[in-house]
Amino acid sequence: MLVLLPPSETKSDGGKGAPLDLGELSLPKLTATRELLVNTLVELAADDEASSVALGLSAGQADEIARNAALWTSPTRPALERYTGVLFDALDARSFTRAQKAKALTRLAIGSALFGVVRAGDPIPAYRLSGGSKLPGMGTLAALWKPELTPALEAEADGLVVDLRSGTYQQLGPVPGAVIATVLTEKPDGTRSVVSHFNKHHKGLLARALVVSRAEPADVKGVARVASKAGLTVEIASPTELVILT
Repeated sequence: MLVLLPPSETKSDGGKGAPLDLGELSLPKLTATRELLVNTLVELAADDEASSVALGLSAGQADEIARNAALWTSPTRPALERYTGVLFDALDARSFTRAQKAKALTRLAIGSALFGVVRAGDPIPAYRLSGGSKLPGMGTLAALWKPELTPALEAEADGLVVDLRSGTYQQLGPVPGAVIATVLTEKPDGTRSVVSHFNKHHKGLLARALVVSRAEPADVKGVARVASKAGLTVEIASPTELVILT
């Protein structure tokens, strides 16, 4: 089973790993595009104004440009430690036992506008690039990634894929047949709506459940059983969609 997580805009600083070596990352068929994008961001970082426009940065986010300028030289850390925020707080990888951490390294992967997808243990630097960004001289990132990311993910997956990425990152490399999760809140009148904060939180809880569980789900019903045992309220909407109710 492969569980695909969305990345986060927020990332931890520093790290103890050697500088970025694209040859050490999973899905090596993506190396050429990764190198193109890293070099593009490093070059773009020489122009603060152009970087701010392309990356959608405010005046107080100059540190994000500095991160991109140092992509080839800054220290790395495992992707699971690099990304932070609501989803990763709920995943709570720091609390994993040794066995659970080993399982996380084989089950979890994280979408990335810069790297396409990385495995949980891949060593990466801090960076700034969103799935909806448009870099000078390039088309959309979806147009760049989709032709190679989808086949790379299909080749990487060994069994069921649970795609918890947001829509923007799913578009970078859709995985046909993957189980997706939709988080809805139910109002007193019975109507349901999508929520953002709880969406990330509950997807983090689901990802945690899929890591710590001894089960090997083969379909949406198996994912639903794991989620229910973890205390989530779920419904099966279709053979490829699980609804989580808050």
